[in-house]
Amino acid sequence: MSNASNTSTDGKILILATETCAYPGANSVGQAHSSYPTNAYIIRVRAPALFPEHFYLDCFRKGISGIIIMSCGEECPYDGAYSALAKRLDRVYKLMKERGLEIRRLRLTAICTVCNRAFLKEVNDMNTLIQELGPPREGEKEAA
Repeated sequence: MSNASNTSTDGKILILATETCAYPGANSVGQAHSSYPTNAYIIRVRAPALFPEHFYLDCFRKGISGIIIMSCGEECPYDGAYSALAKRLDRVYKLMKERGLEIRRLRLTAICTVCNRAFLKEVNDMNTLIQELGPPREGEKEAA
């Protein structure tokens, strides 16, 4: 996939892309020769619901500035996985708030197999946000 872009690339964006929907969508971005910020790292996952709450907090602690979970949404082929993921992320957001981490650093979105524009918008929006916020720090102030 081509991911060269002229945008600033300070801070890392981790993308967890489901193998049945979002990862093929990300691949279609490359096939279309579209570009996105070079600080975006995509990991193909079976179901993001498999990642425990501490995984996200550890990512921020280790220098990831933003995380986008790109899922199939309600169309998830694994019964109950999307609902479990949504509940897990509610707990992660609560933990982030308790630690003073800006909750906009973590996003859940549905991306289909041919959602080029949606994929690009999510990555570019997250890149803009992390440029504004800088690196994650516990106790950071939420922007109004």
